[in-house]
Amino acid sequence: MLRTIRGALTLIRPPQWIKNVFVFAGLVFGAKLADLDAVRDAVTAFVIFCALSGAVYAFNDVLDAAEDAHHPTKKKRPIPAGLVSRHAALLLAAGLAILGSIAGWTLLPQTFFFTAMAYLGLNLFYTLWGKHRGLLDVILIAIGFVLRALAGAEAVQVEVSVWLVICTFTLCLFLGFGKRRCELAVIQDPEKAASHRQTLLFYTPTLLTQLLATTGGIAVITFLLYTLDPNAPARAMVFTTPLVVYAVFRYAMVIEQGRLTGPTDVLIKDRPFLFTAVIWTILSLLLLYRGDRIEEYLPQLRYPGDQPAARAIGE
Repeated sequence: MLRTIRGALTLIRPPQWIKNVFVFAGLVFGAKLADLDAVRDAVTAFVIFCALSGAVYAFNDVLDAAEDAHHPTKKKRPIPAGLVSRHAALLLAAGLAILGSIAGWTLLPQTFFFTAMAYLGLNLFYTLWGKHRGLLDVILIAIGFVLRALAGAEAVQVEVSVWLVICTFTLCLFLGFGKRRCELAVIQDPEKAASHRQTLLFYTPTLLTQLLATTGGIAVITFLLYTLDPNAPARAMVFTTPLVVYAVFRYAMVIEQGRLTGPTDVLIKDRPFLFTAVIWTILSLLLLYRGDRIEEYLPQLRYPGDQPAARAIGE
């Protein structure tokens, strides 16, 4: 019994719930961390998305059990390893999806519920069809992250900058293509790679390197455009750009080595990347909530749209 429970918990992949932190983007960038009601609603949204994503993971593993059996690490997942039956996994997926949907409808605004249902529908579409289509598979994953961020903003009733949406989308494209690069590095035999994931037939190391370079560059540029937006909550975040650039380059370097399996694995196990993410988060929070005071000690910059400062008399 204990073995089955442990297998069920593994099936819904709690370590992957870290992806749902995108739900908190609206709370943080909407400057509502001091609003206890907003914090409660954001945490509720996070828990709901953990339930919905857990349902998606369980359903996905039911369909992928045969392919996972050919993967060097995924063959240890509960269904291919025989810890959880397909029938039990389907019941678990249905239960989590129903509970998450009811909670979203009763506890949070209806706009959150509809966005959460769009996320669930998108992932069902991805699992049944989209994941078998090259390029489209990663695009759908990136849209899923955007829906997380939008749902979180709707949960706390704040507006979201369109630049933040675009930045989320392009960053997740970069991370998604990086994951595909990891999979090719781990499974070096093309036939074995295709037996694990059909879309790996569409990707080659050269193509993925080009896609990573393109999406990584766009992600950095959109971050810069977001921070330089006249309506950005803290334009001084532009000073964190070196950290963003280092994190993007570090991720590209780590996945090229094939030691780790994807974004979550890199974040948890690669210390330089994790340290950079923590420092960027701390600095961003400080700039968002104490920006006026901090900017007194920063170089004075003229941002796009600002009028040039009047030159002193006698200069």
